[in-house]
Amino acid sequence: MNRLEELIFRCCPNGVPYLKLDTVCDIGKGVQFNKSDMQEEGSYPVINGGVNPSGYIEKYNNDENTITISQGGASAGYVNWIETKFWAGAHCYVLKPKQSVLKRFVYHFIKSMEYKLQECQYGAGIPALAKKTIARLMIPVPPIEVQSEVVRILDNFTELTAELTAELTAELTFRKKQLDYYRENLIVNSEGEIKKLGEVVDIYLGLTATPKYTDSGVKFISAQNTSSDYLDLENVKYISENDYKKATSNAKPKRGDLLFTRVGSNLGHPVIVETDEELCIFVSLGFLRIKKNEEVSVRYLKHWMNTDLFWSQVRKNVHGAAKVNLNTGWLRKFEISIPTLSKQNEIADVLDQMDRICSDFISGLPVEIEARQKQYSYYRNRLLYFENKA
Repeated sequence: MNRLEELIFRCCPNGVPYLKLDTVCDIGKGVQFNKSDMQEEGSYPVINGGVNPSGYIEKYNNDENTITISQGGASAGYVNWIETKFWAGAHCYVLKPKQSVLKRFVYHFIKSMEYKLQECQYGAGIPALAKKTIARLMIPVPPIEVQSEVVRILDNFTELTAELTAELTAELTFRKKQLDYYRENLIVNSEGEIKKLGEVVDIYLGLTATPKYTDSGVKFISAQNTSSDYLDLENVKYISENDYKKATSNAKPKRGDLLFTRVGSNLGHPVIVETDEELCIFVSLGFLRIKKNEEVSVRYLKHWMNTDLFWSQVRKNVHGAAKVNLNTGWLRKFEISIPTLSKQNEIADVLDQMDRICSDFISGLPVEIEARQKQYSYYRNRLLYFENKA
C-alpha cells in the first residue's frame, strides 16, 4: 500500500464528499483593459480569452499562483495556472479556492475537466463559456492531507514531463547543429572546381499570374508544398490540362529538378522533385535543372543550398533590400565548388543519412511528448477519482 492509499484508508475510508465548485471557490471575472494601452513587453501580463497573454502593462489586479479559465474566444474553457502577478481581463475567469481546498488540487482537478468545459462553449459568433457551467462542476473534497499528497504526485509528474520535453528538444537542437557542422565541413573541404551556378544549372521561375483553379487536372504547387524536406503533393490546387499546355515550360519542373522557395520565411528551402507527374509551379517557387547529370548530383546541390557557402552569397546580394527574394540574375553568379561526381555522391550519402536520423527524431518527438501527456492525463484522472461519500 503506497502513501496515498494509506492516507485514503485512514482519512476517508467511506469515500469523500463531492461539492459544487462554487461552494469551495469564489469565481470572479476580470476587468477589461484597453488594448491600445498594452505593450509587447512589460511587468505584468494581461490574461484574457486566449492561451497566451494579450499584452503587458505596469499594473495588476491579481496575485501570483492563481487559477484562470478563458471565458471567450476559440480557447474558451482553457485552464491555466498563472505564476506571476497579472491583470485579469474581461474574458477571463479567476478562481479563488476557500480554506477547505488547496489551490493546486483545484487546479489539477479543473485542468482534468478542461475538455468538458470546452465542449460547453456557446454562441454562433465568438464562442463563450458561461460562469454557471464552471460553478456546477462537482469536485471531490478529500481531507487536506490527501489533497496534499495528490498535489505532490501530480506536480512531480508535471515536472518530469516538462523535463523530458526539454531534454528531447535539446537533443533535437544538438542533432541539427551536428548536421549543420558536418554539412559545412564536408562541402567546404570537398576540394572541387569553383564554378558559377549558372554554368552547371538552368534556373527557372513559376507562373507570375494566378491561374484559374479546377477540381482536378494538373497539380499546381506553391511554397506551402515544399515546407518539409520533401515535396508534399497531398494538399494541392489543380489547373486544367489545357491551361497546363499553354503555360511556359519554365513553370514545369520534372523528376530530378531542385525546387526552391523564392520568398517568405522558408526562403531558399530546397526540395528534390521525385515524381513523374505533371506539375506546374507558382512564382513563389523556382527550380534548378542540372545541365549535365554526369557532372553534378542534385543531392549534393540540395545540401550545398543549406550551407553558409550559399547563404553568405544570398546575404551579400539582399543586404539592405526591403523585400527579400531569390533573384535569378544574381543566383546565376553564385560560386559553387564542384568536386568529382563520386565525391559528391559520397558527401550526399553521409548527409542524407544524418538528415534521415534528424527527420526521424523530429517526427518521433511529438509522438513521444503526446504519449507522456496521455500517460500524465491517465494517472491524473486516477488520482482525482474518489468514492462518493453520498
